[in-house]
Amino acid sequence: MGDPSGFLKITKRELPVRRPVPLRLLDWKEVYEDFDDESLKGQASRCMDCGIPFCHNGCPLGNLIPEWNDLVFKDRWRDAIDRLHATNNFPEFTGRLCPAPCEGSCVLGINQDPVTIKQVEVEIIDHAFDNGWVVPVYPTQLTGKKIAVVGSGPAGLAAAQQLTRAGHSVTVFERDDRVGGLLRYGIPEFKMEKRHVDRRLAQMTAEGTVFKTGVNVGVDITAAELRAQFDAVVLSGGATDRRDLPIPGRELEGIYQAMEYLPQANRVQQGDQITDAEGLPPINARGKKVIIIGGGDTGADCLGTAHRQGAESIHQFEIMPRPPHERADTTPWPTYPLMFRVSSAHEEGGERVYSVNTEKFVGENGKLTGLHGHEVEFKAGRFEKVEGSDFTMDADIVFLAMGFVGSEKPGLLTDLGVEFDQRQNVKRNSDWETNVPGVFVAGDMGRGQSLIVWAIAEGRSCAAAVDTYLDGETALPSPIRPTDLPQR
Repeated sequence: MGDPSGFLKITKRELPVRRPVPLRLLDWKEVYEDFDDESLKGQASRCMDCGIPFCHNGCPLGNLIPEWNDLVFKDRWRDAIDRLHATNNFPEFTGRLCPAPCEGSCVLGINQDPVTIKQVEVEIIDHAFDNGWVVPVYPTQLTGKKIAVVGSGPAGLAAAQQLTRAGHSVTVFERDDRVGGLLRYGIPEFKMEKRHVDRRLAQMTAEGTVFKTGVNVGVDITAAELRAQFDAVVLSGGATDRRDLPIPGRELEGIYQAMEYLPQANRVQQGDQITDAEGLPPINARGKKVIIIGGGDTGADCLGTAHRQGAESIHQFEIMPRPPHERADTTPWPTYPLMFRVSSAHEEGGERVYSVNTEKFVGENGKLTGLHGHEVEFKAGRFEKVEGSDFTMDADIVFLAMGFVGSEKPGLLTDLGVEFDQRQNVKRNSDWETNVPGVFVAGDMGRGQSLIVWAIAEGRSCAAAVDTYLDGETALPSPIRPTDLPQR
């Protein structure tokens, strides 16, 4: 512990400054300014090296947070990245995208602002890349066993990297044209520039992981062929079955799923030519009245994207009531706090509308012109309409950002014959294995829609289970078990 009284000397939580809104709306770069090392070391010194580090429990990966906070304070960056990589394959992803449940469990957060754990994490890995410390890690020997990983999101990448390092021959199949899953096509560039994905993939490729893009497993290669060609299969295709809103007018032109919209915007930033007759992306918010239905992170991603495209106005609807500004009584420490948060996209504009339900979409000549809605109250476990609260709002575009209801079943999953749980996720036992021998599942495909940190933790743990299945034992870490996971 570098400074036992650090949390008394530095009581203020400090984060990087976001670039001015008018400036950052001119580009798609990440929104934060650089954070100087001395300020970061001061923030790291606020860590109290608690006798019981509840942040460990808050982090599904079991990140050794007090250890690398101390190492950063002591300016031992090389040691810090070694401790960070010991539990987390991709801190450059979690440090930018994870909502930081560790900070919600920080003991300092009982009566002060919690330690800026997430920022320390991302600075450690950025220092490591800048200094050339992130290099391929090779296995000591090869096993001759072949493993297929289906899906290249964070769960699949984590499983693939662990299994490659264990000496297996790993092939990752991705149906899109580029590797990364939602990291690539779901997360906007202003939240995480894709160079971070590319440089990690370069390391994995050098280690020996093989990536095959543009392959729709279950179509381009059948389930039977997959099982015949590989000794084990890891299903990590995510929960990609989008929740819809089947109300009157849903068929009107101008209503899109968020995951129809966001990938297009990301492809444009990757240099793809995706344009309509006017030279614009087919789904473009320029000069449009936009309504986003869904108040979560995906809705905020749509919000920031629409801002950068030049929307005339944006409203974001949420059926739940507005959270309190401080930690809600229903989520006491050390649980993840329910509270009002302002993302960079919310800071950029738009109006957030809470406790509303959309009744129907309206339009003319087959095109959306607006919607009808009303306010709601949550009573006795259900939403009830507030009488006299009906309203109509004009809209040229509506984005549905209401989450996902499970994995896509027709094709691979049906052909494999895997079973599903009550939530329609792929069912697995305590060893991450489905009812089909040699077929395992990790990430949202088995857990349901969740956080990136859970996906990486599941990928690492599933890899240990696969390694045990193939070799009878494993030296790979396994931070969690399926029975440990609270279902969402």
